[in-house]
Amino acid sequence: MKSRSAIALLALVLGAGCGHKTVEEVSTQAAAPVTTLTVAPQTIENVVTATGAVAAAPGADWTITAPEPARIVELPKAEGDLVKAGDLLVRFEIPSLSTDVATRRAEVQQAQARVANAQASVDRLTTLVQHGVAAQKELEDARRDLAEAKAALAQSEAASQNAGVLASRAVVRARFRGVVAKRAHNPGDMVEATATDVILRVVDPTRLQVLAAVAVPDVTRIQVGKPVRILVPGTETNEAGKVLTRPAAVDPGGVAADVRVSFNTPTRLPVGAPVRVEIVAEEHPNALAVPVNAVIHEDADAFVMVAGSDKKAHKRKISIGLTTPTLVEVTGGLKAGEAVIVQGQQGLPDGAAITIAQ
Repeated sequence: MKSRSAIALLALVLGAGCGHKTVEEVSTQAAAPVTTLTVAPQTIENVVTATGAVAAAPGADWTITAPEPARIVELPKAEGDLVKAGDLLVRFEIPSLSTDVATRRAEVQQAQARVANAQASVDRLTTLVQHGVAAQKELEDARRDLAEAKAALAQSEAASQNAGVLASRAVVRARFRGVVAKRAHNPGDMVEATATDVILRVVDPTRLQVLAAVAVPDVTRIQVGKPVRILVPGTETNEAGKVLTRPAAVDPGGVAADVRVSFNTPTRLPVGAPVRVEIVAEEHPNALAVPVNAVIHEDADAFVMVAGSDKKAHKRKISIGLTTPTLVEVTGGLKAGEAVIVQGQQGLPDGAAITIAQ
């Protein structure tokens, strides 16, 4: 009797156990929450990033220094003032040039007087020779003196003209329309004729560029005319430009080379402003791309998890093309319109039940 009761109790326990699923079975069949992205054609870019600064174009940045040690007599423009071509910028007082001009003018006057005397002598002797009063040799000597006097006059006039050109450097007028970017002196100041003793700096704000320092290995990826995004660090400013020039030669020991970028429209950025540039090195339009974090790498193969219409995740092998810091181009294994899992795919087995988060 006892044995029958024990058997019945054991059967009851076993029967109750067979009526419940194991923990593994429950976790395997539970739908995993995921986030998906519908794949659609788009343009994918590979960019070269670099830092740089706004600079004036060649010929649009003018630093004015004294031609000789001098005193500033006039300096009418202040920093920030607009200037027009021909406006007076600086007037110097240069004693050495003034003295030289006066000396050269005196030499010209002396040479002119000598020519006049020599010409008079030739005229007088010509008449005397015709009347047989003077010898022919005297006339020839007078003509030689006249030729020498004319040569000396020509030299004096050239020297005087050169002195006048140098003296004209005492007045500096604007070469182009621009803005005074720097003023380092005032009227009455004595200045030296050195490159470091800057008096004024004038720039043309309508001819600004970006001088970007691009890593030497990336220079070969850059082509003239390619689009560029110009960004100001710490702001939302984003201006469009294009590659203007790329270096034809680089320093063998250098790590970066200068690339000039032009603005598509006039910029309000000042000269010297630091910027970051993104130069489009390669562009694939109408490409299928997925976020980098959606790709699962296994050895040399790449996979994505696709959300099927059966509410299950399907592991799909893909071929990869262009890769950027945020996107991966898919050249095979996916079609436009398919939903790729971009969150929750890590560790998700093929065929697992999923629920798509809204």
